[in-house]
Amino acid sequence: MLSRPLAIALTALTALAPGVALGDAPKRATVAKRGPQAVPASRRWHTATPGKTAPVDPAGRPMLVLQGLNIPDRVELSAHADRGGFSAHDADRAAHVMRDSSTGNEHPIDPRLLDMIYRLQTHFHAHEIRIISGYRTPRQKGVRTSNHGKGRAMDLVVPGASDEDVARFAREQGFAGVGIYPVSGFVHVDVRERSYFWVDTSGPGKRSRIRGILADLAQKSDAQALARGDRPVGPFQIGTDVDAALGSPQAPSSSAASASPIEEDEGDTVSP
Repeated sequence: MLSRPLAIALTALTALAPGVALGDAPKRATVAKRGPQAVPASRRWHTATPGKTAPVDPAGRPMLVLQGLNIPDRVELSAHADRGGFSAHDADRAAHVMRDSSTGNEHPIDPRLLDMIYRLQTHFHAHEIRIISGYRTPRQKGVRTSNHGKGRAMDLVVPGASDEDVARFAREQGFAGVGIYPVSGFVHVDVRERSYFWVDTSGPGKRSRIRGILADLAQKSDAQALARGDRPVGPFQIGTDVDAALGSPQAPSSSAASASPIEEDEGDTVSP
């Protein structure tokens, strides 16, 4: 029979370390670990694949690589020059990967948009351009629609580059619409008759909260583009001869000065 002092000591030890047998070393207290936290989708979009580079064509020039996020399609296109230039066949291939993800509708893509996207990819040495949204079917017939409904716009991510840096470079191209969406995590780029830049702080599926910015820079970028021989896009039209369309001179439309800087659904956000 245990003496009273020893019995008290054993009772105290058991109370301090429940579940630990006599003679066992006391175990360090542990905190239940939570499961791995999900990485936000926008962060995954922006993460470049380690060690991956864009493929090159037989001339050694990087190819334009378009990777859909809503549509898991991928296409690699050969540029004719360092600033872009794509054949009608490749423009059709781009239109397929840039189709409306909700309806499957396709639309011709303005070659100058592909040129701008190509310059974004090569400037940042990205291995691909990730498409959030390309063509979007106009909601109603007979009303002014956004450049997404004209094959002139893309919501995108350049893996390995911040949206701020992508937007900054895109604003230098001239005759461009550039919108940054810090909450949703992408950049909108389009080609248009005169540049306009904005920030939209709305989230996916929310009403647009657009604020125009850098109006002086927009005018300066267009003037510099004209000086280096670039031309603004003309009134929207659909044709079958891309090379002929690119070869015809385009003067700024008389309606450019009065055009709405952001059209009806320009600020829509898409959540993959």
